[in-house]
Amino acid sequence: MNGRTDDAAEREAESLDEAVRRRRERRALWDREGERSIGQNLALIGALGWTIVTPALLGIFLGRWLDRMWNAGIFWTLGLLVAGLAAGCVMAWKRIHRE
Repeated sequence: MNGRTDDAAEREAESLDEAVRRRRERRALWDREGERSIGQNLALIGALGWTIVTPALLGIFLGRWLDRMWNAGIFWTLGLLVAGLAAGCVMAWKRIHRE
């Protein structure tokens, strides 16, 4: 049983080491490049907005077309809208973590 707690402690220490390493890298990057400008931040916000909106709009258009083809009310529109929003949010999340 003691081996399990040792494994957990070792994994926790590794994750702490990883967090410290990432913090040092971010600090070094900030020291080299400084803060991003307001224009760069606004551009990022705009890009993130389009990253979320574009898949949602594609889902709506495709859903409306499928609903008209099969006379399905709003079944496909709603489902593909939700799928598009989910895909857009995942893409935006990944982009934020790259920045």
